[in-house]
Amino acid sequence: MNHTFDWTTGYASQRSPLFARNVVSTSHPLAAQAGLRMLQAGGNAVDAAIATAAMMTIVEPCSNGLGSDAFCILWDGTQLHGLNASGRAPQAWTPEYFKRKYGDGTSMPKRGWDTVTVPGAVSAWMALSQRFGKLPFADLMAPAIETAERGYAVPVIVQHKWTAAAALPELTGQPGFAQAFLPHGRQPHVGERFAFPDAARSLKLIAESKGEAFYRGEIAAAIAAWSRAHGGAMTEADLAAHQADWVGTIAQDYRGHTLHEIPPNGQGIAALIALGILQHFDLAALPVDGTASQHLQIEAMKLAFADVYRYVADPRSMRLTPQQMLDPAYLASRAKLIDAKRAQDFGPGHGPQGGTIYLTAADAGGMMVSFIQSNYMGFGSGIVVPGYGISLQNRGHGFTLDATRENLVGPGKRPFHTIIPAFLMKDGQPQMSYGVMGGDMQPQGHLQTLVRMLDYRQQPQAACDAPRWRYAGGIVNNEQGMPEATVQGLRALGHQVQPFADSYQDYGAGQFIWRLGDPSVEGYAAASDPRRDGQAVGF
Repeated sequence: MNHTFDWTTGYASQRSPLFARNVVSTSHPLAAQAGLRMLQAGGNAVDAAIATAAMMTIVEPCSNGLGSDAFCILWDGTQLHGLNASGRAPQAWTPEYFKRKYGDGTSMPKRGWDTVTVPGAVSAWMALSQRFGKLPFADLMAPAIETAERGYAVPVIVQHKWTAAAALPELTGQPGFAQAFLPHGRQPHVGERFAFPDAARSLKLIAESKGEAFYRGEIAAAIAAWSRAHGGAMTEADLAAHQADWVGTIAQDYRGHTLHEIPPNGQGIAALIALGILQHFDLAALPVDGTASQHLQIEAMKLAFADVYRYVADPRSMRLTPQQMLDPAYLASRAKLIDAKRAQDFGPGHGPQGGTIYLTAADAGGMMVSFIQSNYMGFGSGIVVPGYGISLQNRGHGFTLDATRENLVGPGKRPFHTIIPAFLMKDGQPQMSYGVMGGDMQPQGHLQTLVRMLDYRQQPQAACDAPRWRYAGGIVNNEQGMPEATVQGLRALGHQVQPFADSYQDYGAGQFIWRLGDPSVEGYAAASDPRRDGQAVGF
């Protein structure tokens, strides 16, 4: 089971991998400790993940909230499961609804009520606890409730993103935003106490009702009333109709391992497509941080995005199935389009017809959880339900108004989704639960870190610390720390490379748990990204 890493390799980070039999890794220390508290109380990795997720809505509000969406992949000890808890569009959402309000454009609104799909994160907590949890559901909410009531000192990176959001009128002018997130008329300072009693009230209702109050009770009524008061389309019926779905996973073999992702409406398939293309190249024969290896990875990612942005939508609307998009012969044909000597712009192929937080937890019993939840674009829609602290996502922005696209907005549909948990298997056994949050950086982070681990034997913390690139809109951004010779080499191949220093969203932030052997004996190695405030903890 143990993969032979070179544990001496590292990058510009002061972090070392954590070794323990029970572990939690996420982007805020207080949230990681909340999960650890559940494990120490006799709970399992699912209990730890739920407690961590609930705490994250309080301590990292610039990324997620009680109005987030969520996805999960977990190994229960004998089987892999996939959960899609993303929300669906309100029944009133038709193309005509948006054209009446916003004209004949093809782009959806960016903030406000007309970007809010039904929030799914709480339904993920409910479904996970009911099926796999050991501890009472109310116990899992306790750390988040305590912290929301007592308050906490705001850390450096969270405060940085909070400050950036406070400069955006598109956010600060939304109903409820300033009341919730601009205490004293401004964002909190680093080290300043922030309390969120409204969210504590909701968490107590969620705890008492095992989540029912959110979709069919007092919280649902408050969300619907706030929607009506501000011209939104969300109704109590929309909330009551929501459910999280157990959807399994889709997978791609790579270097003797198998990477699993949640099937569409998410973009996890992009990482699988890129890996399916890269397996036709001998990356290990190329220098790990050199131009040639990075060029091949960038080109594979561009090919993957070309197909994903064209074809991925609510699976009921997709023209191509995930299996068709991952057809080995098709991916081999796409690999042949890559020119090792020059960068290219790729269009979608014709396959064979027929702002986010991530956390991972694992326990000595062998259960491993890969979980992600997000409001999107930082604070999401900007809408916050007063008295309840429900900060709502803006996932509806992921739809299109282009009638020729499968991702056309429609009642009850799920939009194209950026957040994706990942899970690595080897020989039918779990190897690693991991994720790299940050918009369209997520599949790129999955790809880059996995290549480093499987092709170059870099241990998880080193793969996490290493400088990354990000492809978007024809531009390749490179992170500080990438060798200058590599940057110049990519430019010489025709890539439009633009250095960019902000790592919070743009280069993602990963959390990794690698199984070393028998979980009750050897345990795990865990890593946490230095680009956030977080840590890996364990015992």
